[in-house]
Amino acid sequence: MAIHEHECRTFRGEPFNLLALQGQVLLIVNVASRCGFTPQLRELERLYRHHRDRGLTILAFPCNQFARQAPESALDFCAFCSTQYGVTFPVMQKVKVNGSGAHPLFVELRRKAPGVLGTTLIKWNFTKFLVGRDGRVIKRFSPRDHGEALELALERALDES
Repeated sequence: MAIHEHECRTFRGEPFNLLALQGQVLLIVNVASRCGFTPQLRELERLYRHHRDRGLTILAFPCNQFARQAPESALDFCAFCSTQYGVTFPVMQKVKVNGSGAHPLFVELRRKAPGVLGTTLIKWNFTKFLVGRDGRVIKRFSPRDHGEALELALERALDES
């Protein structure tokens, strides 16, 4: 199944049409509110504001699978992101990213962009998947990947037609 064909829901539980994002560059991230990487939300928002007019969309999926670092509802998580980090990019419904209950989108992302040594499991919050305008998964970034490396990869993806 293509990335854009997966069913997703917003933090309010409303359907979110990924097909409407065809032709855009996507950065899909599993996020949490009580994680050492949570301040990356500020950087992600900066990237989003800087590149959205060029076709970047960031999708944040709260995930409570890693040390229960996202215990709140998706609605409360979205409010936290907005008040603490000024997040304006879409925050989605809380999901699982590993295991038998993993959201099909993350199953697909993991399969198309395995991690170190070919492992498909997501190791922690703030794992990022860069998807090109054509729907192809370009790269998986670890939670520690941010800053210039992420910016350069986004620039390259946005420059591709």
